[in-house]
Amino acid sequence: MNVELILLALSPLFLACILAEFIHWRRRGANGVYRLDDSLCNAALALMHQGSDKIAWLCTLPLFDALYRHHALFVIRPGIGSTVALFLLQDFLYYWFHRASHRVRWLWAAHSVHHSSTLMNFSTAFRQSLMYPIAGMWAFWLPMAWIGFAPQSIVAVVLLNLAFQFFVHTRLTGRLGGLDWLFNTPSTHRCHHAKNPRYIDRNYAGVLVIWDRLFDSYVAENPDDPCEFGTVKPVTSHNPLRVTFDEWITMGREFLRVRGWRQRLAMLFAAPERAADILAQNGR
Repeated sequence: MNVELILLALSPLFLACILAEFIHWRRRGANGVYRLDDSLCNAALALMHQGSDKIAWLCTLPLFDALYRHHALFVIRPGIGSTVALFLLQDFLYYWFHRASHRVRWLWAAHSVHHSSTLMNFSTAFRQSLMYPIAGMWAFWLPMAWIGFAPQSIVAVVLLNLAFQFFVHTRLTGRLGGLDWLFNTPSTHRCHHAKNPRYIDRNYAGVLVIWDRLFDSYVAENPDDPCEFGTVKPVTSHNPLRVTFDEWITMGREFLRVRGWRQRLAMLFAAPERAADILAQNGR
């Protein structure tokens, strides 16, 4: 697939950005921006994620293809207009996937991996979960095939959206003026990774931040409240398997501890912060 060749070609750029950022902070004496154990964990998680992602696409592409060939609502011709429409639709769907990943515990169990580092640097973008296919990330892209976009074009725009997001995982830049009004920028995304009460569950943008502004989830970075990175419930290990499964194990244990299917389903699919209330109701 041509887009995979594009992303492969971008890999040296990603690695060069990581090296340049590391050298920049090292020269400034900011030794806490990168840590070897954290970066190695990020790299291992990236490799694991790439493997599961390839398997997921192989397993789900027949479903995308069936929707596209037999149930598409429209016949969409290739062109600039359809490319722009696909980009906007995918970015819109990514916003809702990302928002759901913070508000539905089943999805958060996978997505929490990305937020588990207490650092913010370019390598943090590699910190992904191999469990996204189990969580159901792919299902959020199905409407594009149903509308009439070709599966390979869908894969391309999803991967390119994620490639863009590599560049917002950094502390190198401050606010960027007018760009902060339209695009997901490093300042915008730093807020998203912060665990400060002001910033939690905000700024879900992929490429365009207009969705956050439209749906009241945008917050600007405040210099009086510096971002503190990581999850509210910290993951202290740098073992990539422990990082991957920590929240899944916790969720499974708590699922078994509560009584009644209604509460058990809530433990899986309600907002993550509901878990403590549900356990309290069960006297646990």
